[in-house]
Amino acid sequence: MKAYYKNTWMALTCFITVWGCSKKPTDYRSFLNGQEITYPGRIVDPKVLPGNLREMLTWTPSPDPSITKYVVYWNNSADSAVVSAASHQPTDTVKCLIGNLLEYTYTFFIYSYDNAGNRSVATEIDNARVYGPIYKGSLSNRAVDITNGAVVKPDSSVTLNFLAPDTINITTTLKYINTAGQAVQRSLSPDSNSIVLRDYNYRSPIVYQSSYIPMKGALDTFYTNHTDTFPSFDSRVMCDKSLFAEHDLPGDMGIYESDTRVSRLWDGSVGPQDFPNVFHSDGNSNLPRTLSFDMGKVYNNISDIEETGRGCCNNPDDFEVWGIADITGAIPTLPGNDPGWAAQSVSLGWTLLKEVKRTNDDDLAANPYKTSLISNPPPVRYIRIRVLHDRNGENSYVNMAELTFWYKL
Repeated sequence: MKAYYKNTWMALTCFITVWGCSKKPTDYRSFLNGQEITYPGRIVDPKVLPGNLREMLTWTPSPDPSITKYVVYWNNSADSAVVSAASHQPTDTVKCLIGNLLEYTYTFFIYSYDNAGNRSVATEIDNARVYGPIYKGSLSNRAVDITNGAVVKPDSSVTLNFLAPDTINITTTLKYINTAGQAVQRSLSPDSNSIVLRDYNYRSPIVYQSSYIPMKGALDTFYTNHTDTFPSFDSRVMCDKSLFAEHDLPGDMGIYESDTRVSRLWDGSVGPQDFPNVFHSDGNSNLPRTLSFDMGKVYNNISDIEETGRGCCNNPDDFEVWGIADITGAIPTLPGNDPGWAAQSVSLGWTLLKEVKRTNDDDLAANPYKTSLISNPPPVRYIRIRVLHDRNGENSYVNMAELTFWYKL
């Protein structure tokens, strides 16, 4: 029985071998209608450049000279685009811009076609993202550096400080009104964290808006959906003490000695000072008493004063600050302790900017004490200080170490 099966298998094997050897090498053509399959050359180095509801596909053309066109398919081949093969040079770039897309991640298939209608093997580009309103809605304007905010300079310029942006920020556009009342637009580049405005009108807002690209080489720039307003900031600037000058007016108190002149009040000293680094009046009259000086220029919006006293004694704890822009024909003749002094000063154009009452700030009324002046003051160049009361009850002598003024831009 075993011998029978063995012989049967040997006979079957020989039959198959003979039958297979009888086939011709070209017999497959019967399945291809007598033609061979031809595959044109595939594209090289495909790239994707995303845009706003559109996509740019680029590639290096195939060097195959028989190629006449390229066809791009997407949406499961439901949509397509045809690009003519204008070049076969590997140094050139073929571009295919596809519009009217959804904000979605696509897969594209690119085929090369020759003049006989043959097509290449597909080149697949997947994860090709298209951007649109959803991406745009996720964008925020560049963040302000809250720690440094805005820095106002004596020359009326302001430096606006921002945090470093991410790598896809293109620019931040700022809009404001300048000192001439004109609308101005400036741009802050992503490689800079600050911008200086030299013509800013401090009574107008600063609005800004940032723009981005979703990736390097993207077709379109996306702006945020809204503008932001730069946070409000303190626009006060210290008055320039280098311009201050003594300017005694009738009735002003004299000095104790030559080293204790009125100019001690703007020598830049910090904190309570000791004799003789202070203004020290004579004792020739009783309070109220006045002292006057010239700030050297007119300030249109003087806003604050800081007074620092002597380290030991005779510091005023109640005094008035008066100001005027021009003293021509405006010089009071009455002494400060005359009951009609204030009325005469007002009649000549002087303005009471503040009555400063130092209460419970320190025992000697010596530490620096800063306070705001009246709102909407008139232009001021000349200052008169009228001392009404001394902290330790002294009725003649007045001591002060420093006076500092600020104005708003």
